[in-house]
Amino acid sequence: MKKNSYLFLTVILLFTACKSSRLVNPGDTVQEAYQKGITKFEEGSYGDAAEIFETVTRVGRGSEYAQEAQYYLAESYFNQERYILAEAEYNRFITFYPRDSKRQEVDYKKALSIYHQSPRYRLDQSATRRAIEEFQLFNSRYPDSRFVTESAGKINELREKLARKYYESAQFYSRTDQYKAATIYYDLVIDRYPESKWAETALLNQIDTYNEYAVNSILNKQVERYNLAISSYEKFIQLFPQSNARSEAETFRDEAEQGVKDAQEQLRQRETNQGN
Repeated sequence: MKKNSYLFLTVILLFTACKSSRLVNPGDTVQEAYQKGITKFEEGSYGDAAEIFETVTRVGRGSEYAQEAQYYLAESYFNQERYILAEAEYNRFITFYPRDSKRQEVDYKKALSIYHQSPRYRLDQSATRRAIEEFQLFNSRYPDSRFVTESAGKINELREKLARKYYESAQFYSRTDQYKAATIYYDLVIDRYPESKWAETALLNQIDTYNEYAVNSILNKQVERYNLAISSYEKFIQLFPQSNARSEAETFRDEAEQGVKDAQEQLRQRETNQGN
């Protein structure tokens, strides 16, 4: 029965391997095609290897060679830096062979494939967030894995990128005098990524931005917004007590406190004038 199955696969390969005809001979068995794929892979000819392995996965479905070919197909795309295709093929391996001994490695390589799809910080960060989720899931599923330390490092790197995106957005809103939006985005950096290198500067800038917001507000709103600057200063001192920017933060606080006094005095004068 087993012999007949391989003969059947050979016939199928004969009629379906047109795509790989320059790499796989029409008379090759699935095993022979798989071995040719391995040879190409070991030579570093990943494009040719992927083409062969893709044929083996189709033609030899259900065989041990198809299972190994699925793994090497994903690896070939990964080594070619074709990360979208690599992710798809690692996913297919996980779906078809969830109990395979290479599952842990494949899960990690899938996360790495998504990581490599993460663009520079100015662009849409959907892939960045997906990669973080995949690495976190990996670390939760395999806490003793040899990849955990590297995975944790990738998470930190990607979180820094997300923090920078929020920080740069805040900077943009601040430069264009959109003070409320700027303070919101500084808050996102501080609250979501407090461990990032952007958090300290974000909080310092938030103090200054609240002061600018107050200066450019109507008198009735100034006290409230200067007090927000003072609250941000208190948060800064709590989170970064040893900061090298402490003196700058204190200057911003002094400006806010003086602003509160000046605004309150103006409000009192206005009430007095209205009373007269």
